[in-house]
Amino acid sequence: MRILRTIRSVNPEGGGPIEGIIQVSRALNELGHRVEMLSLDTPEDSWVRNSSLKIHARGRGGRNYGYAPEFVRWLRRHQDDYDAIIVSGLWQFHSYGVWQALRGARVPYFVFPHGMLDPWFKRAHPLKHLKKWLYWPWAEYRVLRDARAVLFTCDEERRLARESFWLYRCNERVVNYGTAAPPADRWWQKATFLEQFPELRSRRVVLFLGRLHAKKGCDVLLRAFHVFESEQREQGDDSWHLVLAGPDQDGWQRQLEALAARLKLIGRVTFTGMLRGELKWGAFRQAELFVLPSHQENFGIAVVEALACGVPVVVSTSVNIWREIVQDRAGWACAADAEEVCRALRQWATMNTNERECFCHRAQGCFAGRFEIEQAALSLLAALQ
Repeated sequence: MRILRTIRSVNPEGGGPIEGIIQVSRALNELGHRVEMLSLDTPEDSWVRNSSLKIHARGRGGRNYGYAPEFVRWLRRHQDDYDAIIVSGLWQFHSYGVWQALRGARVPYFVFPHGMLDPWFKRAHPLKHLKKWLYWPWAEYRVLRDARAVLFTCDEERRLARESFWLYRCNERVVNYGTAAPPADRWWQKATFLEQFPELRSRRVVLFLGRLHAKKGCDVLLRAFHVFESEQREQGDDSWHLVLAGPDQDGWQRQLEALAARLKLIGRVTFTGMLRGELKWGAFRQAELFVLPSHQENFGIAVVEALACGVPVVVSTSVNIWREIVQDRAGWACAADAEEVCRALRQWATMNTNERECFCHRAQGCFAGRFEIEQAALSLLAALQ
């Protein structure tokens, strides 16, 4: 198949969706299909020039809505070059632009909402939700209504999507989603990470990896780790360390650093910034647990990457794949609450070596059985065909 994927930006600092798209696109290319991307970036953007995928950048850049008439014109000219077009994400011009370009066209389009219809946003940002309501009937409602199918990455996302707007009609379909297995050289990855962060040698690492943003619950994790680490030191274990890895968003890192100082966690917490390649995989290899106490998370590519590395996970029940994790006994799910997260950390700390090894084995099994990239690629192909 000839597939065109559209997204607001291919900048990797945008978080999980673009990473998942890149991984699935590579898998589809390896299976003999042709995948290209269309974005609202500019051709001069470094992440466009350095991408291994073919990208048609037809936008004006920036981080706003991204209105770009050239995006629509290009798609109208080239639509017949593709068998299917996939929209990734909502609420910015690329989704409405696809609808404008393809109304009445032969080529079908499909939509991945990537959690952007979650009712959490309605509760957390009521004024923004009101603005979305003004936009919804003449834009995104039509985008979803006229799509060949709206693709959800788990059943929980599909169920929640129905709760945000009463004017809602689309052809729903759940597809597998996931990422590639990590590179095999775990010891080199770990050594590379520890060379960059030598203070973590011989430390028992609790890892968060993702955007440093209020939605992600990093403040919840800091408070939970403060209580947990204090208890462990009282019991004679002085080796626990928290790693917060990811790009800062909206100045949130400064607030987290101030909170860590108030909790007297200086020297117990490391902020690494965004990690890529061997450094990222090395962080997973050094970690005992991965924690994501997010207030809203559609999928969580980093959660799946942790499972792929055999690292058990602690996620909130607002991470939509929590049921799959609990069912496979690959980790814990709890409220996005410091006390609940601390309780999960305690359970891990009280396990013996054999029990921990069983959890690590089940984590890898959960990844292989549910989230491995080839399964995701084949599931997407079945939906498109």
